[in-house]
Amino acid sequence: MSQRHQEGLAHLLYGMDFGGGFVALTGEVGTGKTTLCHCLLQQLPQNIDLALILNSKLNAIELLATICDELGIIYNKNQHTLKNLIDLLNQYLLTAHANGRRTVLLIDEAQNLSMDVLEQIRLLTNLETSKTKLLRIILVGQPELKDLLNRQDLRQLNQRITARYHLLPLSLEETRAYIRHRLIVSNGHPDIFKDSAICKIYKLSSGIPRVINILCDRALLGAYSTDTYVVTPAIVSRAAKETLGEFSQKTAYPTVLLTLLLLGCIATGLYFLKAWPNATHQTKINPATPYPALPTTTNIIEPGKLPDPQKSLPVKKIQTLHDWINNPDHSLNAALISALKLWDKPIPENNQVDCPYVETTGLRCVFGKATWKDMLALNRPVILEFSLAGKKKRHALLTGFGQNQAMIHFKDKMTFPVADVQKHWNGYYLMLEPASIVDFKTIYPRQSSDNVPWLRLMLTRIDGKTENAALPRFYDDHLVARVIRFQHQQQLPEDGKVGDQTLAHLKKLASSLDSPHLEITD
Repeated sequence: MSQRHQEGLAHLLYGMDFGGGFVALTGEVGTGKTTLCHCLLQQLPQNIDLALILNSKLNAIELLATICDELGIIYNKNQHTLKNLIDLLNQYLLTAHANGRRTVLLIDEAQNLSMDVLEQIRLLTNLETSKTKLLRIILVGQPELKDLLNRQDLRQLNQRITARYHLLPLSLEETRAYIRHRLIVSNGHPDIFKDSAICKIYKLSSGIPRVINILCDRALLGAYSTDTYVVTPAIVSRAAKETLGEFSQKTAYPTVLLTLLLLGCIATGLYFLKAWPNATHQTKINPATPYPALPTTTNIIEPGKLPDPQKSLPVKKIQTLHDWINNPDHSLNAALISALKLWDKPIPENNQVDCPYVETTGLRCVFGKATWKDMLALNRPVILEFSLAGKKKRHALLTGFGQNQAMIHFKDKMTFPVADVQKHWNGYYLMLEPASIVDFKTIYPRQSSDNVPWLRLMLTRIDGKTENAALPRFYDDHLVARVIRFQHQQQLPEDGKVGDQTLAHLKKLASSLDSPHLEITD
């Protein structure tokens, strides 16, 4: 997210965590307000119940009924009144507050709310205890929402807004970073758009992300259809005509005027040069003004003794991946040593490493075959196998990506284009990961198992809590509660049993916390 989107999300999180009343988030069409709402849903704290209203074209009763539906409040759908719905909602809020839960109402496209509905929403903030508001309300809408809230007859609602934020479009630098980020995420070349084309996109879109997406999508299609490898401003202009219609005609007039002015200046200059050819020789020289002294020594090149251009400056040959990986030192043993160093594992004195030795360090070797995209998804340092002429095999440790380059680590960091890596890589890899449990069986509550100490260790690595259990092998109630919390966070069945599904999530999350990852650079 851009800095503006981060600030907007912070205001939404503030509206959920602190105080009462309202939080208002406004922004132009296409700036990413709804995207922020979905981002907020992914970061909801566990103790918050959210009622999300996406359709704001509702009357007061329909709004309250929708809130009850979102919160799971049961009511008679055939006979319901405004009072009945408010009483049920108030009872629900009091119960949730007593159980340590908070309730948030988020309304998108709030500029479409009628006056009666806004007044009803204001009255909902009167549902409170002696110390706190029971309902927090977030209004998200277009700039018209600001004008609506500034009305005199809505001043009571306007005074209850505790935080406001207006989401602005992206700047030119943010637009450039946004386009390149999306290209990198889609495994594309980050420089497929010329910088001048990005400036054109920014000018046409005014930095609005939705319009940027439309222009870039159509520009890529236009470049593909004409077999062009880079997107130019001309392609962007054609894309704008196809998607935006008559675009930015007003901005064309200043451009034409400046062009005519520049041509006029050039013509005037040429006229003066032809009309007064000797004007430059009629300048009076002030003898009192000293001239700068010439150097006492000059390098004079005699005829027939011109310097050899090949000997003037040494040219350093750029090493290709083929030349680099063809070195016999790039063996599987050397790559395993590099991988163990990333894990901070000991290296034997004889520097001979194989997978049986790796297992003595608490790790294990995992072999596989994958695509380049899969390597990105793994987000782990992996040893790549390269096939060379004569059935020779070479191995090197991949440690990161940057600017569409693969950073391959062997003694020193070397950087090569992804295309070159894919040309010689045969798709096979070897990855180190923590060793798994031997002979794992489902762990049931209130039973003893040799796997319970391992379970305590995994949970400690995840939540950072350490328990000194009197019976380390016994699956006690405290440990069951920690497992259920973990299952709730991972959206698993909250039964307290540690089976294959819960085990897989435990291993994945625990290993991701302390395992080395790929270095991703801009």
